[in-house]
Amino acid sequence: MVTGASTAQLAILLVDARQGVIEQTRRHAFIANLLRIQHVVLAVNKMDLVDWGEEVFARIVEEFRTFASRLDNIVEVTAIPMAAKHGDNIVEKSERMPWYQGPTLLYHLEHVYIGASDNHVDARFPVQWVIRPQNDEWHDFRGYAGRVAGGVFKPGDEVQVLPSGFSTRVRQVYAYDRELGEAFAPLSVTMTLEDDIDISRGDMLVKKNNVPRCGQDLEAMICWFSSEKSLIPRGRYVLRHTTREVQALVSEVKYKVNINTLHKVEDDLEFAMNDIGRISLRTSAPLFFDDYRRNRMTGSFILIDPQTNETVAAGMIQ
Repeated sequence: MVTGASTAQLAILLVDARQGVIEQTRRHAFIANLLRIQHVVLAVNKMDLVDWGEEVFARIVEEFRTFASRLDNIVEVTAIPMAAKHGDNIVEKSERMPWYQGPTLLYHLEHVYIGASDNHVDARFPVQWVIRPQNDEWHDFRGYAGRVAGGVFKPGDEVQVLPSGFSTRVRQVYAYDRELGEAFAPLSVTMTLEDDIDISRGDMLVKKNNVPRCGQDLEAMICWFSSEKSLIPRGRYVLRHTTREVQALVSEVKYKVNINTLHKVEDDLEFAMNDIGRISLRTSAPLFFDDYRRNRMTGSFILIDPQTNETVAAGMIQ
């Protein structure tokens, strides 16, 4: 769920009306909150198997809202009773649940207001590739390709290159087949600069008066993926952040989160599959990052097992 939800603006939590709110429901709600998804649809399915009972639905909604009230990022919960097998409250209103006066699932998805989640204030452009065609038509062309992770870049803007610190100006901004007047998140573009500066994959273009944090010590919340290996203190991994890849050491495992109670677990620090918690990392080279709350792209990373090349965790920088 973590990888899919990392770019989502709304989450649908499917609940079996016979089972109610279970641990998986709480886990998915916690992950949605961790990934700053502010809109949640509580889809209470299989209402036909509980005789379309309003009391059952009300009990489940109340239990979930009590749990969600302890999460700081979820601001809207829309509960919809449904029977997907029969199409009740999916596209059209159900005649078998006249007590429900809210929207159908499709109507809500088409009309819910989702504010922009991209950061258009802090200019961030991680360089993914240096383009040098070296042909007769583009003899001296040197472009820097990547995906805008935040802010807006326009021709003439003064930018700073990290980690070198050199300053220059944007000359042109290209999409695949045309020149653009500006580039903003999440567009993938190629930019050319006024000066020839040594820039390579993993470097970042930013605005001179608005630079990200830079450092080798990270505090992060992680979701552990691997069913084969567990996270242990002093473990070594490959950390991939934007277009930069470095070695990372788990300097401290601080706690895991008990999904049912939301309490911190500090006496069992070995992470297994689906565990969520907070760790400290030390990287082999400085990273340029923002808090995940401020920028999803520059505030997130993945951990890779260097032996198997398996992605074992996703992290959100705090």
